[in-house]
Amino acid sequence: MSKFSLLDHELIPHHEIMDEDDLKTVLTHYNVEREQLPKLKVTDPIALEIGAEPGDVVKVIRKSQTAGEALYYRYVIG
Repeated sequence: MSKFSLLDHELIPHHEIMDEDDLKTVLTHYNVEREQLPKLKVTDPIALEIGAEPGDVVKVIRKSQTAGEALYYRYVIG
C-alpha cells in the first residue's frame, strides 16, 4: 500500500516553501516581518509533508471563485 499524499487531495490547496528572494519581496510589499505572518506549526501534516522547518515561510495558493487564485503566507514555528 502506498502512502497517501495530502497534497493530492482536491480540497488541500498548493503549499510551497518560499525562497529568501521571493520572501523579501512579499515582506516588503506588505510591510511586515516574517514573525507577524499567521503561524503554521512544524507538526502540521502539510508542513511535515513538504519538509518545512521552523523559520520557513510557506506560500499557500488557494483557488478563489472571485480572484482565480488567492495567496496566503504562513510562518512555520516549532
